[in-house]
Amino acid sequence: MYYVPYMYPHPYYVNVPMCVYGRQPVYRSYADEIEYAKRYRYWHSLNEESSIELKDYGKEPFVVNIDEATKQNRTFRTALWTGSNLQVTVMSINAGEDIGLEVHPTVDQFLRVEEGQGIVQMGDTKDNLYFQERVYDDYAIMVPAGKWHNLTNTGDEPLKLYTIYAPPEHPFGTVHETKADAMTP
Repeated sequence: MYYVPYMYPHPYYVNVPMCVYGRQPVYRSYADEIEYAKRYRYWHSLNEESSIELKDYGKEPFVVNIDEATKQNRTFRTALWTGSNLQVTVMSINAGEDIGLEVHPTVDQFLRVEEGQGIVQMGDTKDNLYFQERVYDDYAIMVPAGKWHNLTNTGDEPLKLYTIYAPPEHPFGTVHETKADAMTP
């Protein structure tokens, strides 16, 4: 193995074989590192000017940094992609608020907390929420069809999450600025 001290920005190309057992040596350049950074997560945190337009991109191929899109969202609920069999929404729950006790009779639901903390409750009836767990950053919640459920923000900052419905639960292009907007028919 070769040791090359950190030589940014010179030389521009570092021509050092990177040995990986069973593979050919890999030669990388500084330009490759920039391209790599552009493609992956930490480029967005370095480049504050980049932001994701939060709208429904449904039924067309779509790729997004879901972590960045979720953390950028300021609305209670915004549909990000609505297809025939699946829907992705991003949500922001204010401190002390909740999603609201609900049930989806024919829809399975997946929720992932990207930022914040809360308590998730589930049960067979709205009066019997026998399942309760604390959730934090990077926790995933699976809600089977027909289960009553609620998620309450127990922190001081907004709870940022995204949710996947299968099949879709909300109409294409749904944007609820606040929880009150979501509750009105």
